Amino acid sequence: MGKTREIKKRIKAVANIRRITKTMQMIATSKFARSQQAAQATKPYTETLFEVLSELSAGLGDVSHPLLERPGVKNAGKPLTLVITSDRGLCGPYNGGVLRRFMAALRENPSWREGDIEVVGKKGQGFLKFSGVKVSKALTYSDKPSYENVREMAESYIERFVKGEVSAVRVVYMRFLSVGRQSPTVMQVLPFQSEPKPAKAAGEAQAGGSIYEFSPDAAALLSDILPAGVRTLLFQAFNDAIVSEHIARMVAMKSATDNAGKAGKKYTLMYNRARQAQITTELTEIISGAAALE
Repeated sequence: MGKTREIKKRIKAVANIRRITKTMQMIATSKFARSQQAAQATKPYTETLFEVLSELSAGLGDVSHPLLERPGVKNAGKPLTLVITSDRGLCGPYNGGVLRRFMAALRENPSWREGDIEVVGKKGQGFLKFSGVKVSKALTYSDKPSYENVREMAESYIERFVKGEVSAVRVVYMRFLSVGRQSPTVMQVLPFQSEPKPAKAAGEAQAGGSIYEFSPDAAALLSDILPAGVRTLLFQAFNDAIVSEHIARMVAMKSATDNAGKAGKKYTLMYNRARQAQITTELTEIISGAAALE
């Protein structure tokens, strides 16, 4: 009896776990659908603005701006790195992927340790504290980050960069590419870097690049567009991080639910076998006792 009772307790515990993970999977699926809409709604604007800024920065000529990357010019300030992780666990390899990417970048660039390291999410804070990495600022965020909060953060980075307190601002986060693919990424926000253009094929016109007429002048135009680009890139990084977290949790909870179902079937089979053995033993004892009375 003791063995069957123990197995029944395990069956009940596994069933409770399955109900919990199934509920968490449904919640993560619901949150993923909302966060995916938000991330995809902002992505076209972000990508278009980035392309426009890349084109403008390539066609500026002698015009420069403090937020643009200038070859051969280095800011005397310290680098600033923002690491975006989650506040909650049970999201599979999400936090591990981001933190491994950050630690690899830290080994490749030891100077980042001397700069400011800001961490979003309790999981990242706990890991970096355990790893002995000094964190200058710890932040938390909700499932729906406010654009106003991200805007304040971006404007603070811009102000510090312009003053020379910060030499560069980089964000380490999980980039959302598709439902089945997310990639831990290091993105430089400041100074603004345009994407390198592919070399022209042989036979194409070797023009000197696009020529722009600015109205208002280029400096005034960039003063408006570049800060907007920094804010948008940072907000997109938060949106990508949130949708990637919900995908990872949804997949992890589905896997846990499936495993709990398999474990429940396994324990049910074990219980049936143990109960059958018990019944067989009891029948044998009854028959043996009846035979002894004859």
